[in-house]
Amino acid sequence: MPNNEPITPPDEHVLTAKEAIEPLYDRLETATDRAVMAAAVAAGWSAEDATTALAALRMRDAMAVMKR
Repeated sequence: MPNNEPITPPDEHVLTAKEAIEPLYDRLETATDRAVMAAAVAAGWSAEDATTALAALRMRDAMAVMKR
């Protein structure tokens, strides 16, 4: 996936690294969700089942981060 918008460097009045990487993170998350959902539906899973599975995986990842 080409990235047309670079991450903002710290000297361009960005307050945190999170603010600098958040736009790219959001675009990658959206593209990943789209690809995963399309693959699941193409494999025969319903959109509802795929959405539930994706939400469960995100929750698992969030819980793993919280345990750190």
